[in-house]
Amino acid sequence: MTVHGFVRHSIVVDNRRAFMRAWQDRFRAPGLTVLLILQLCLVFVAAPLAAKGLPIARPIIETMVLAVVVIVVMLSHRRGAIAAILPGLAAMLASILLGSEWSLAAVSVLRHGGYILTFSALIWVLSHVVYAPGRITFHRLHGAGVLYLNLATIFASAFTLIWELNPAAFANLAPSTGGPGELATMLYFSLTTLTTTGYGDIVAVDPFARSFANLEAVLGQFYLAITVARLVTLELADRRR
Repeated sequence: MTVHGFVRHSIVVDNRRAFMRAWQDRFRAPGLTVLLILQLCLVFVAAPLAAKGLPIARPIIETMVLAVVVIVVMLSHRRGAIAAILPGLAAMLASILLGSEWSLAAVSVLRHGGYILTFSALIWVLSHVVYAPGRITFHRLHGAGVLYLNLATIFASAFTLIWELNPAAFANLAPSTGGPGELATMLYFSLTTLTTTGYGDIVAVDPFARSFANLEAVLGQFYLAITVARLVTLELADRRR
């Protein structure tokens, strides 16, 4: 390749990258609103359908999770986060394909470990968007809501994993059978813990379950305080410009 050809190729690549970044910046804010809608549907519609035992619930949940991941990947500039999402998706896919061949414990670790890794990477990506300098818009507030629900989802997966590995980990619950409705049960427990509501109908007994419950309750309060303080500071800084 000649020098002129190399320069021309570099210009084309740079133009493509600039176009992609401009496209990402344009659709990043509306994408946060779309993510919030998907998260609300996942937690408050798809999960109850799964708890009712409807067969269509699991495909709906998996499709919505995949849609969330695709949107975040499309809007992210961070290759490290994308690299972290891929192993999580691979683990979830392996749990589906190899579910009949592996032990229930191994499948559970793969499935919920994949969920935890994937949603943790999503939090990494979204936190840089929500807390970045600039004007605070409704879209960014929607992003803050997505982060909050993501925390509940991550802990719900962790609680479900503990429950499936130790059937006696939670009082007032029957032993786990590995059904999709059990994640809905743990989403309920996770949200009541994150918001420190604590109805007391489900009680963590296992030491690890109690430890995660304590951690989630603390993170829930810190998240609200830190998020409000950060967003107010950013808005005031933007108005002074």
